[in-house]
This record gives sequence, C-alpha cells and structure tokens, in this order.
Amino acid sequence: MVHQTIATSTSKASRASSKIRPMMKRLLWKAVMAVIVGMLASCASPPPSSPTAPATPPATPGEPATPLPGWTLSEDESRPLPPPRVQGNSRWVPVRWAELPGLGQDPLFEAWNAWIKSCERPGPVFAPLCGEVRQLSIATPEEQLGWLVRRLQPYRVESLDGQAEGLLTSYYEPVIPASRLPGNGYNVALYRAPATLNQRRPWYTRQEIDTLPEAQAALRGREIAWIADPVEALVLHIQGSGRLRITEPDGSQRLVRLAFAGTNDQPYKSVGRWLLDQGQTRDATWPGIRQWLAQNPQRTNELLWSNPRYVFFREEALSTSDASQGPRGAQGVELTPGRSIAVDRQNIPYGTPMWLASSGPTAQLQRLVLAQDTGSAIIGAVRADYFAGWGADAGELAGRLKQPLRLWALWPR
Repeated sequence: MVHQTIATSTSKASRASSKIRPMMKRLLWKAVMAVIVGMLASCASPPPSSPTAPATPPATPGEPATPLPGWTLSEDESRPLPPPRVQGNSRWVPVRWAELPGLGQDPLFEAWNAWIKSCERPGPVFAPLCGEVRQLSIATPEEQLGWLVRRLQPYRVESLDGQAEGLLTSYYEPVIPASRLPGNGYNVALYRAPATLNQRRPWYTRQEIDTLPEAQAALRGREIAWIADPVEALVLHIQGSGRLRITEPDGSQRLVRLAFAGTNDQPYKSVGRWLLDQGQTRDATWPGIRQWLAQNPQRTNELLWSNPRYVFFREEALSTSDASQGPRGAQGVELTPGRSIAVDRQNIPYGTPMWLASSGPTAQLQRLVLAQDTGSAIIGAVRADYFAGWGADAGELAGRLKQPLRLWALWPR
C-alpha cells in the first residue's frame, strides 16, 4: 500500500493505550485470558475497525511510566550499551528501556498480532525471532515485556544532525459507494493501469487524463467502477487503497477492495499545501479543504489538478470474513489499525518493531508499532504515518492528525 499524506494541521485524537495499574491486575488477567480464547478459536484476533479515543489520559511524554506489576528494569540497567548505528540517513542512538515513554502501560497483545503478521514476510534480521514471537502471542504482558528487554535493544532514531523530533500523520482506507456502470450521479471513473503505462514515463498528468482525448482513449475499457465525487477519488489516490460498496448491474451490492497497482510517475503535490501557498485557507486538513470547496465549487478542478500524480488500482474481492482485515502494506503483510505505521524505508527497514511517542492537543500515543508500509510523502529519519483503519471515524482521524513524533527502533541484541 503506497500512499501520500494530506494532513497539514494538528487535531484529533486516536486510541491511546489504557493505563494499567497494579490495582487492576485482576482485570488485566481477564483481558489476557479473553485474548487467549479468541486466538485459540481463530488463530488471531481481528483488528478493530478504527481507533477509538483514549479511556484515560496517558503519561506526560518523557515521564517514566509505572511498569506492570512484578516487572523490573534492573536487568537492562546492568548491560553496557552498544555503539550508535547509522541507518540510511538516520542515526540510531542506543538508550535504556526506561527512556521509552509509557513503557509498561501499553497492552502489548494488540501489537503482537501485527508482529505475527510481519513474521509472514520477515527480513533476515528479524526472521530468527519469529518462532519466539509466535510462542509469546498468548503470554502475559509481563512475559512479553520481559522478552522485549532481554532480546531487543532500543535505539532513539535521530536525523544525522541530531534532531530527535519529527512528524506523525495518519492514513486510512476510505469506504466509498460506487457503481459498476456510469450514470445516476456516478460519473468519476477509477481505473486499472493502462496497457501503455510502461511505454510512456512519466505518463499523462491528472489534468491531461481529464482533458486529453489520447489519454482518455488509453484508459477506455480499463474502468473498475464509478463513484460520485471527484474529491473522493483524489482521497482514494492519496491513501493508495480503499473499499468500494459497489452496486452491480443486477442491483446487488458487494464490498470490494481497490489495491494500489501503480502511478503515472508524476510527482505528488499536496492539495493542502497548494491552498496554503495560495493564501486560500489556514486549515489544510480534509475538513478544511472540503469547507473551502463548498465555498468555491467552481475551483474544484483547479485544486484537483494541482496534484499531477494519478494512481491506478486492481480489484480484490472482500468476503464477509475479509472485511475485518486491513490492506497489505509495502512489506506485503496485512496492516493492523493502530499498530502499523508507514516509514521511510531507507531509514527504517520493513518489519522493525518501533516504540512511538506522540502528543498533540487531544492525541496521546505511546505504544509498540510495526514498520509495515511506506508512502511517497513519508520521507525523513523521524517520520511516520499511522494506519488508522477504515471508514468514517478513521477518516476523521487521518484527515486531521499532524503532531510531533519521537521514535525508537527495537533491534535484536
């Protein structure tokens, strides 16, 4: 799943880890046992449909968290630290586990499901750990956390000039009504890749696809479906995949996924940035962009054409059981809402477990995530795009989330 990011101002919260206090240990064990039963019944718990708001305020970023009952960091404190590492354009600085904000408060079993998915296509560094990761899927939180400390070394990710703070944004899978045939308001086509895509690099721009007869002729017969809103089509192009609730010619409806199948090789340009540069808005989130469009409908094409990149798709069937599964990211494994991130793969290898800490006006995130995807706008050492899930709630988060980020890579000792 290759995508871009639109968010250019701060806002909404996503699900943050609930605090686990010693007095709640009995409730924690009940939750763990529920996970065990679910995993025995279906191999893995299905991911939630979208993140939810935090139940309790998390610890202040940088403030040491109270660890889980019966767990200690003494083993880690006695080890010598390894030397720093250079990974692509980033510098990894070894730290003690106690530096990680929220350590001991994150329900790790949620991230463990995402890690098991990474083990379907692990890189050479993490492949030797996958047997242990699978065995620990039904372990207690204390056992999982203790294993992390024994087997992995945390490294604070920085730019080469020592900047440890970066940017967190979010992305999601839109769910869009569609028709297999044009008409009745469904007039915006979504296309498979044209046969001539590899014969012309770069291919036609978005504006040329909409206006040039030769570009339109090359796409004729490549339509997958039609939707009603050209802005929704742009959203789908930016996110890189999505779900269509398609009305078939016989009137029946079914849910399908559109997966990324290529681009026209034109550069990605943020429509939010275009509006800011034009002085048209101060709120370049998707809600702000839609408000501007409602006030300036005659400029819709001008805004759309400011981004010359165009994305082509392939259709994938979605059964009832598949509907709770995420799209496949660039690592080639299914993404997990709230536990998968897109990264700059030059700086962070796919499949790397990461500790993420980010704080904004309402979004507080301190948790274990997996680097399983990438995107053309995800560039830099401390840069991540948080997979929110699918549907309206996930879209609300993804359209607004932009806030400071710190990352720690968890690397085998």
